Amino acid sequence: MSGSTPPRKRRFPLGKADQGPLDGPHGARDDERGSPGAGASLGPAEDRDGPPAPDRHPAPVARRRATVIRDKARDLAREGARRGGSRARAGLAHLADRVIDIAPRIPVRDLATLRRQFPGLGPEELADKLVKGAAAGTSTVGAGIGAAAMLPVPPAMPTELAAEVTGVAAIELKLIAELHEVYGARPPGGLKARTAAYLSSWSGERGIDVTKPSTYDTALGGRMKRELRQRIMKRMVRNLPNLAPFLVGAAVGAVVNRRETRKLADRIRADLRRTRVPWDELPELPPLEKPERPLELPGLPEEP
Repeated sequence: MSGSTPPRKRRFPLGKADQGPLDGPHGARDDERGSPGAGASLGPAEDRDGPPAPDRHPAPVARRRATVIRDKARDLAREGARRGGSRARAGLAHLADRVIDIAPRIPVRDLATLRRQFPGLGPEELADKLVKGAAAGTSTVGAGIGAAAMLPVPPAMPTELAAEVTGVAAIELKLIAELHEVYGARPPGGLKARTAAYLSSWSGERGIDVTKPSTYDTALGGRMKRELRQRIMKRMVRNLPNLAPFLVGAAVGAVVNRRETRKLADRIRADLRRTRVPWDELPELPPLEKPERPLELPGLPEEP
């Protein structure tokens, strides 16, 4: 029919443009076409058969559990450090008490005895003899402890260190007391007061000025024990290499103890030289009383 619109140019009415089957012309389902409102993702497709992706934020229960474990570990570490510190302080206090107990038993020669045993020597020569003998004694103690620790056994190490510290302390206290005799600086008082003064000198590594009693302790009080603990701790740290195995500790112990004793003697003598009293100006002093149970000092050479 002329003037009619060809079928290819006819328009469908609105709402009737797509009347095909619901599953599409080629059998595709709507859920496979994707959501019409969301664009296609350019990332890799998720593996539906693999494990689920981990959550970026842990569950509240797991987070609380981790916090509890961390706090418990911190508390245990603090408790262990506190117990270790208390045991160390107890060990140092025991060693300090041990040194205090043996100090009055150390045999000390007075000036008259020393001059008889070393005739013809002046103060400095006599002091040199005393330092040489004490250094040899502490060297022997260090070598003996090092030899005993040839094959170190950890439970025995504190005992070995304690034995060395007490042996060295006894020899050095004897040296300090006799150096004060040589330089005319005997502390006033009886055996107990002199012992406290020598302990104060050993712990502070200084000589005693007998003209100023307030500068040194004459009583075994809390301050004295604190200084002794500090001195003993310092000496134990210096003596740790003595526990090296295979006789290395014996050589190290001998060298370290000899050097430390000489350094201590140099400090004491430097202080005593400033307040020394010449022998011809010394007043007549009574002989030193003998201790009731004299301590046998290890490693000291025989007295002439």
